[in-house]
Amino acid sequence: MIIYGYRRKVHDLTTATYLCTQCNNPTAHALRRAVTKFTLFFIPLFPIASRYFTVCTFCGATNKLTKAQAMQVQEMNAQQAVAPTPVAQQQMMAPQPQAGMPGVPGMQQQMPPAGYPQQQQPGGYPQQQPGPYGPQ
Repeated sequence: MIIYGYRRKVHDLTTATYLCTQCNNPTAHALRRAVTKFTLFFIPLFPIASRYFTVCTFCGATNKLTKAQAMQVQEMNAQQAVAPTPVAQQQMMAPQPQAGMPGVPGMQQQMPPAGYPQQQQPGGYPQQQPGPYGPQ
């Protein structure tokens, strides 16, 4: 008696970030390869078929890809990971620290320039006074 069949195994190749066509969210998509192998006595011997697909990490939608498209996605991710951005672009993209809470981007509070006292608004929040060159 000969026991034969097939076994499918899924391999994660890379992760790409783009807009999902199903949920319209800019999320990460896992690029995967499913390989089907012929088995003899439960031992995988040689591949029969393989297919490439992406899976949205937000909604779980899958999209079939050709081998050429999958290789293109892998090359694009490899180039983005290897190619550093120029220093000027990094400085433009980096948030500028402000007085108040240094090192916490997006959570800084505006402090008035030296010599201007803080005034309280009716709600209890400090009001920023205009500087010598207008509001800051």
